[in-house]
Amino acid sequence: MSGRHDGAWGEAIGALLGARTEKPRATGITAIIDKGLGLRAVDDLAETAGHLVDHVKLGFGSSAALDGALLARKVARLVEAGIVVYPGGTLLEAAWATGHLAAFLRRACELGFTGVEVSDGTVDLPAASRQEAIERALDAGLTVISEVGRKDPRRQLTPAEMADRAGADLALGVAFVTIEARESGRGTGIFDATGHVDEGILDALLAALPDRSRILWEAPLHDQQAYLILRLGANVNLANIAPGEVLALEALRRGLRFETLRAALQREPAGAPGRPRR
Repeated sequence: MSGRHDGAWGEAIGALLGARTEKPRATGITAIIDKGLGLRAVDDLAETAGHLVDHVKLGFGSSAALDGALLARKVARLVEAGIVVYPGGTLLEAAWATGHLAAFLRRACELGFTGVEVSDGTVDLPAASRQEAIERALDAGLTVISEVGRKDPRRQLTPAEMADRAGADLALGVAFVTIEARESGRGTGIFDATGHVDEGILDALLAALPDRSRILWEAPLHDQQAYLILRLGANVNLANIAPGEVLALEALRRGLRFETLRAALQREPAGAPGRPRR
């Protein structure tokens, strides 16, 4: 599927739209979380927003509850739209913990998945096992998106620990590293218990990360998305986006919502002259 897409408003607002990357994108990734879209909903998503969606993650272990033939059809439709499709990392964690990593990767390929997520958000995956999972997935021809961070708010990693793991994963050849925030966007990663950005954690993480362009920031909440766009630019990589919010997020990226229009009109650098207010 071509990255070009004829915008409905053309040159009427063309000056604002030039800053966005087009598929296939290296930056400005939009990764959605799918918790149970049916085939017709997938068709609607591909038709309406396929040019805007880069990744689809079938959240946690939700895909295990589907009929295999149905799942394969669903995955195939998304792949046809030029989208990297992968099961949630919780499924890989469960497969590794029960000694079925090889079978899991084989079945992922059989079902048509083009990627996998390697995470240790719940299960303690030793560094050697994490490396093995990444290398096996790459050997299978899958795009690997790793994830750093813990789902339990009581067991959070430090920014230095997250950056170290991100650097190690990138060195192994993963396409992107996701910073954990869960579906809730609260009490994990760069977000505090109320869902606001902890600027101390974010600043430390940004200073330590080896390659920000290959970081996917989970940001399921609107205010979180707006903050990161204003702070890091329209082409920041964002994940855990709800399927129904893709167009709204794109408007936010392009400066066509309240939070970002003024910055787009003034052509200010991302976040200038100050950080966005909560």
